[in-house]
Amino acid sequence: MLCGRWRSCRRRPEEPPVAAQVAAPLLLAPPDGDTKRPGLRALKKMGLTEDEDVRAMLRGSRLCKIRSRTWHKERLYRLQEDGLSVWFQRRIPRAPSQHIFFVQHIEAVREGHQSEGLRRFGGAFPPARCLTIAFKGRRKNLDLAAATPEEAQRWVRGLGKLRARLDAMSQRERLDHWIHSYLHRADSNQDSKMSFKEIKSLLRMVNVDMNDMYAYRLFKECDHSNNERLEGAEIEEFLRRLLKRPELEEIFHRYSGEDRVLSAPELLEFLEDQGEDGATLARAQQLIHTYELNETAKQHELMTLDGFMMYLLSPEGAALDPAHTCVFQDMDQPLSHYFISSSHNTYLTDSQIGGPSSTEAYVRAFAQGCRCVELDCWEGPGGEPVIYHGHTLTSKILFRDVVQAVRDHAFTLSPYPVILSLENHCGLEQQAVMARHLRAILGDVLVTQALDCQNPEELPSPEQLKGRVLVKGKKLPAARSEDGRILSDQEEEDEEEEEAEATEQRRRAKQISPELSALAVYCCATRLRTLCPNPVPPQPCQVSSLSERKAKKLIREAGNSFVRHNTRQLTRVYPLGLRMNSANYSPQEMWNSGCQLVALNFQTPGYEMDLNAGRFLINGQCGYILKPACLRQPDTTFDPECPGPPRTTLTIQVLTAQQLPKLNTEKPNSIVDPLVRVEIHGVPADCARKETNYVLNNGFNPRWGQTLQFQLRAPELVLVRFVVEDYDTTSPNDFVGQFTLPLNSLKQGYRHIHLLSKDGASLSPATLFVHIRIQRF
Repeated sequence: MLCGRWRSCRRRPEEPPVAAQVAAPLLLAPPDGDTKRPGLRALKKMGLTEDEDVRAMLRGSRLCKIRSRTWHKERLYRLQEDGLSVWFQRRIPRAPSQHIFFVQHIEAVREGHQSEGLRRFGGAFPPARCLTIAFKGRRKNLDLAAATPEEAQRWVRGLGKLRARLDAMSQRERLDHWIHSYLHRADSNQDSKMSFKEIKSLLRMVNVDMNDMYAYRLFKECDHSNNERLEGAEIEEFLRRLLKRPELEEIFHRYSGEDRVLSAPELLEFLEDQGEDGATLARAQQLIHTYELNETAKQHELMTLDGFMMYLLSPEGAALDPAHTCVFQDMDQPLSHYFISSSHNTYLTDSQIGGPSSTEAYVRAFAQGCRCVELDCWEGPGGEPVIYHGHTLTSKILFRDVVQAVRDHAFTLSPYPVILSLENHCGLEQQAVMARHLRAILGDVLVTQALDCQNPEELPSPEQLKGRVLVKGKKLPAARSEDGRILSDQEEEDEEEEEAEATEQRRRAKQISPELSALAVYCCATRLRTLCPNPVPPQPCQVSSLSERKAKKLIREAGNSFVRHNTRQLTRVYPLGLRMNSANYSPQEMWNSGCQLVALNFQTPGYEMDLNAGRFLINGQCGYILKPACLRQPDTTFDPECPGPPRTTLTIQVLTAQQLPKLNTEKPNSIVDPLVRVEIHGVPADCARKETNYVLNNGFNPRWGQTLQFQLRAPELVLVRFVVEDYDTTSPNDFVGQFTLPLNSLKQGYRHIHLLSKDGASLSPATLFVHIRIQRF
């Protein structure tokens, strides 16, 4: 039941009341002949069939794929008629799914030599003929050269239009597009008619194993011509029946009554039951005018079932609070009061033993909202420092190239400050070269001295440092104070160690370049050996770096003292070096104690990166999240190991799922057996996971209706992770999709959860439908 045209609803005296007129079912598509070419029909709905750039992409282009100085291969690339995917030629034919990429998985399209690959290997091709397609997740960039600048521009512009139109689509339009793309594929002889065999093929494609007798009965009910073929309006009727949402119809009829339309007061009643903030009659009227598809209904301030479904499938009907998708938090507090999205070994695109290093890894990290990136700096040939994972087989990249990538890409997604965490293994000469590159390339963006208006007792705020780059590095000892002590960011709180520390500082002073030292203004690297329980003068510019093992030890043994330390100073936590495959640790334990810079391997997908993405999903995905008040107050008594009694009950009723993806597209009979797991990540006492039963052979519209309940002691720190898996009796379940978000951004009532892939890409139109209740006491 998707968007389409309504028949004329102009009322005549003998016609039934308005409610009866507008309650008629909505056609999936206008019967205007589009069903003859379902693929082109999809492009027509996007308004792009007459676009010259898109038409050229449909015809296809022979583009040169560039992978190295010597590997330049011409390949045919062609936009599919669904407007959602691009087919490409391969030297060795593979499975059909290995010959396409999807428009929705594209992160960016860059013109000219704007990728590391084209800068290094594209010299034989003029920049005007070159383009780079960068993908979300771990997929490598696609560096291409066209025969002419005009052809390159057609692909750049065409992909830009397709991406913009896809982003602007409602969930209902995406579903319409999705089902018709499968319809086109299932029509094996492309005659625009569907036999029962082709209908069965369609059902398997969309992940449902329907009983043959039931499927045939449904087929015959739509076969009004009685010729064992569905065509035109018959196909649309079949799809409409297939896409029925009984659970939504039940909710709608509960509020609409016998006339089967919602008036504005009835919609207001639904909003109030949902627990919507600002639920007023004016708000209900606004929703009708925004989401209702029938103009007659809209004029009479009525909402039909189709309008109701449009609303619930929109961002306003999603589990994530739309008000939290923009920057809504106070950005004027000290840096130490924020969780800051942080990357470890940012330069790596794979494991830390033999994986390649690339400036593209920094570009991807910034595209994911990362605000603290790591640069492992080593002596390089020709006086130029390089970045790589020392004493391993990882490849090397130039320090200056990384700084240029920071300049070009650091602020494309977020305007808030970026921290360059330097792990410095260079001698004095190349340290000075590093300092010169930082100053020359970054210019005024680089923070080289304290802000004039800054309180020396605390760090500046993200707002004060907007558009600026900070360097985290070692600092030379300062001059002696009046009492003869050495003043330095290396100074420890324990007086018994003061003399030994001073000796260590003098030794280090011989290894630190003054030019590089001068750039460590607000992020001066220091060691954290002990935590003093007594109040000490704040040293806000000191940053401690701890391995996950030492951080866990401090959390376990120091508890509240570590939390208090993190209210005043930045702490960076990084994975153990023993994680040879660049695996991650759970960041939640570190956030519980207020650690700000919890660094993860962004190149390694898994639940740890899902948690990181969920933590930084809100506040405009700007990479800064204000910590809860209990982690910001200097005299806080909060201890994550002893959070107190339960304060909140979270109840989630898992109702249904829609259009889950097939895991094995090459096996038509492979249908998922989905189950849903809800995970709570917070303080140790809150961590829990509960799951539903599995539904056999139905990834299209499985139903559960099961209730999962959780008691929470520190709800302000909780992340809720919804996971869908394919149940397997003999081996571990397979991952299908997930979505993670903070509890404080979770809306109550009936909500759709829009699922993401393992790499964080949208699985649209795949959704979960749930009912959420949060009771605070």
